[in-house]
Amino acid sequence: MILFPERQRELAKAKRTPANRDQLLICFSHLRWDFVFQRPQHLMTRFARHYRVVFFEEPVERDGLAAPALERRLTSGGVEVATPLLSRGMAPEDRLAALSGLVDALVAEEGQPAIAWYYTPMMLAFSAHLDAACVVYDCMDELANFRFAPADLLSLEQKLFDRADVVFTGGYSLYEVKRQRHGNVHPFPSSVDRAHFMKARAAHREEPADQAPIPGPRFGFYGVIDERFDIALLGAVAEARPEWSFVMLGPVVKISEDELPRRANIHYLGSKTYEELPAYLGGWDVAIMPFAMNAATRFISPTKTPEYLAGGKPVVSTPITDVKRHYGDIVGVRIARTAEQFVAACEAALVLASEPEAWLPEVDLLMSSQSWDTTQARMDGLIARVLDEAADRRVESRAMAL
Repeated sequence: MILFPERQRELAKAKRTPANRDQLLICFSHLRWDFVFQRPQHLMTRFARHYRVVFFEEPVERDGLAAPALERRLTSGGVEVATPLLSRGMAPEDRLAALSGLVDALVAEEGQPAIAWYYTPMMLAFSAHLDAACVVYDCMDELANFRFAPADLLSLEQKLFDRADVVFTGGYSLYEVKRQRHGNVHPFPSSVDRAHFMKARAAHREEPADQAPIPGPRFGFYGVIDERFDIALLGAVAEARPEWSFVMLGPVVKISEDELPRRANIHYLGSKTYEELPAYLGGWDVAIMPFAMNAATRFISPTKTPEYLAGGKPVVSTPITDVKRHYGDIVGVRIARTAEQFVAACEAALVLASEPEAWLPEVDLLMSSQSWDTTQARMDGLIARVLDEAADRRVESRAMAL
């Protein structure tokens, strides 16, 4: 296993508060740390203020690898990212054995985790043997509805429900489905780092070089462009209003780039870092969420909704259930299903963009109660109950043994 550099280990300890720094949280995630900064990154960065957090990623395959290894590095937020390195072409049973061995090596060095946190049931296949005091399933999406979902995902999810001490969901729609499957389920819809995205409201800011030449009015989107994105809707709206510009930021995943609509007024600028997003958002007139209405979007609670609003931009979205539930009555949010409705909603949103005083106060009042810090603190409180109960059981067990 690749060892963690001693200087980085000292730095990691310095970033932790003394209270819980000896408690280990291992987060098993199907989303890579450096992919898109979203719910797992927001939460784990905040948990790292109180715990030793190891973010266990999907494995990377390499040719000519002598033995499985665990590549480890420390992020600026104090989270340690652990990436398994496996030989290309391993048999499934050998792959699971290798991953299990890497988990064991990690625990041998760091100690048994106080918390085993899962974003994907698939990683339970090689980590179920961990003796964690608290098992958390943060069900942020209905992964079984996504393209290329593994055949055994649902069976492993049931095992995770059976093993979990507490379950969080990424929205209320998902909560309504999952609460029947576990006795300790809590909804935690997408939250927002208001201070970060309010930078988009700055009157004087430097325009990103690749966005600066794009004429207005600008309608923008950032996020993963995959099967949840309604590419036909975007193409139809762009064709209906050739004088408008559409700025698309983010990686294209699980669909071919050849499927994307290509028009002179649609600009694909690629992936941007979390730090760069406010600068791009600040240059838009309207933020859009042209999500497809399909199985993959049935239970989503898009993080970008509160981020767009915190940035001071009116939002036009397709009728995603949790968007309608939480934001449908806000003046600054317009809901539209068809291309014609979407164009009309964008026209109305352009008017709102020119008179922010008419709707931003309502948005700011709503955003004042939303915070990733608050979400993390509430989650931590629920986890603390489980840890306290586990500690009480250990005390009782020792007392009975005397």
